[in-house]
Amino acid sequence: MRKLEAFIFDLDGVITDTAEYHYLAWKELAGELGIPFTREDNERLKGVSRLDSLEIILEIGSKQQAFTQEEKELLAKKKNTHYVDLIKQITPDDILPGIKTLLEDIKRAGIKIGLASASKNAPAVLKGLNLLEEFDYMADANLIAHGKPDPEIFLDVAENLKVKPENCIGIEDAKAGVQAIKRANMFAIGIGSTNLLREADIIYASTSELSFEKLTKEFC
Repeated sequence: MRKLEAFIFDLDGVITDTAEYHYLAWKELAGELGIPFTREDNERLKGVSRLDSLEIILEIGSKQQAFTQEEKELLAKKKNTHYVDLIKQITPDDILPGIKTLLEDIKRAGIKIGLASASKNAPAVLKGLNLLEEFDYMADANLIAHGKPDPEIFLDVAENLKVKPENCIGIEDAKAGVQAIKRANMFAIGIGSTNLLREADIIYASTSELSFEKLTKEFC
């Protein structure tokens, strides 16, 4: 029988919604490159690393071969600089509905909490939300070699929390993230579209539907 030892959260779209800031930053860069970039295009970037996101944008503009790897890294850095400026306005008011209570209830139950975010800016975002101290471990995106749907980041969190993957609940809003959770042999909670996240064990339309009692019952 499984024993729940940890909750592992994604950041964007689960704890807070920085998708709009990412979209604005990517749109500005795409515009400078002469590439049309829509909100629909932005959906393809959810849960994807910065450089891989840039590759998708270059693919949209048929410019995959237009830049060297070094130039691509500079472009990604430029996007990030703009994004960092945008997220400076984040406050605890930007925590998604239900998440603060869920984190408090998990802590109260003595269960560990981890963060599996591909964002290199995760610590800055959590600091702005005043949630930095709530997490027992955060994966360092700089040290993760393989992006989601590879399970590496979730396995890294489980290892550092010293828990078994099968005893973890992972919470994601992106298809690649849900796939990563399942490949890590964890219980997957999806937030969002049933069609998009059908590989999840349980899917909720929004974070407001989450509760510690509900999730622990689903896990058992």
